[in-house]
Amino acid sequence: MNVLILGSGGREHVFASKISQSEKCKNLYVAPGNAGTGLCATNVALSPLDFEAIKTFCLDKQIDLILPGNEDPLVAGIVDFVKNDSQINHIHIVGPYKNGAIIEGSKDFSKAFMKKYQIPTAAYLTVTNQNMEEGIAFLRTMSSPYVLKADGLAAGKGVLIEFDIEKAISALKDILGGKFGDAGNKVVIEEFLDGIELSSFVLTDGHSYKILPEAKDYKRIGEGDKGLNTGGMGAVSPVPFANKAFMEKVEKQVIIPTIEGFKSENIDYRGFVFIGLMNVGGEPKVIEYNCRMGDPETEVVIHRLHNDFLELLLSVSNQALNTVELQVSEEVAATVFMVSGGYPEVFEKGFEIKNLDKVTDSMVYHAGTKQEGDNVLTNGGRVLALTSTALTMQEAITKSMKAAEIIDYQNKYYRKDIGDDLRKYNEQI
Repeated sequence: MNVLILGSGGREHVFASKISQSEKCKNLYVAPGNAGTGLCATNVALSPLDFEAIKTFCLDKQIDLILPGNEDPLVAGIVDFVKNDSQINHIHIVGPYKNGAIIEGSKDFSKAFMKKYQIPTAAYLTVTNQNMEEGIAFLRTMSSPYVLKADGLAAGKGVLIEFDIEKAISALKDILGGKFGDAGNKVVIEEFLDGIELSSFVLTDGHSYKILPEAKDYKRIGEGDKGLNTGGMGAVSPVPFANKAFMEKVEKQVIIPTIEGFKSENIDYRGFVFIGLMNVGGEPKVIEYNCRMGDPETEVVIHRLHNDFLELLLSVSNQALNTVELQVSEEVAATVFMVSGGYPEVFEKGFEIKNLDKVTDSMVYHAGTKQEGDNVLTNGGRVLALTSTALTMQEAITKSMKAAEIIDYQNKYYRKDIGDDLRKYNEQI
């Protein structure tokens, strides 16, 4: 089979690495890719949002399966585009139609969906310029901290947490005033949930579903979970506190109602569902949905799968997922993200990355990199994800930290406290 992956991050390198191992894979392309995907696939200078160029490429290269990596093409309707075009509608594509991708594309929609299908989540109010005074009154009924979310896609920057009521009101006005462009035409004000986060992942073919390994990611730039939010500074899977009893609650209260909700809404959803959860006193509450795999969670979750990944994706497209049994490693996987100094604000790129060939005990997944001659250069804020496996979390983390010490480039930075908050949940650590 000829396969096209859309995207350029660490998640896409994981997908490419896994698919390249399949005996079913003949030719593998990544658009636009990075220096890492170039090691196991052919990078193609295509934008994931240029649907007409993607169509032309698919016809030229006789593509059999398309895997969109991030949310942008899904929310923009690439599945609809492919399936409504008689020239390419035979191509398998793994992801939801536009009416399913809206679970990530609109926080207002996802909250209303949760409310309709009685999925546990935080109390909320959707605010526009027309009911701003109602929004301000709602904020004043709440206790600090105050959570404000731009309704649409805002490149991971659309969530603000304020501890002062006047700053929260000012932030509400700023978002509705255009701080995040059209993404902020609506703002979802949410109750703050006090607990510990984890990410749950479901793969569904529209009828049946499989629960993938859970993970915990680390979003803030600073150690001790301080500073600005990032695209993710590391992740661990499995999660010690996500025991059998807790995950049974997640399946019963969240996953099953979500899948049944899709069916009730006539949403043909074939792909990944990312469910951001908060463990509040042993009870799961949904923070958000995403219509794709997370990053850096993919670097630990998919890394632990032993299935032929291409066969798994085909079973989703063919609605035969119920015939597949997931094969998951019992080992712990941990990933540490190396980033550019200054990220997530102003940072420089174009620095040579040294000693990649000296890392032998971890998998190096590329995110913000590019190949220039014989050299690999930094090409983004999040540069490399270093994933290791071991019998214990501490062993896995130690391996990844060692790899981060070996690899070098100007202004490198990584958090050294990944997993520290989980130690108390596991006597082995």
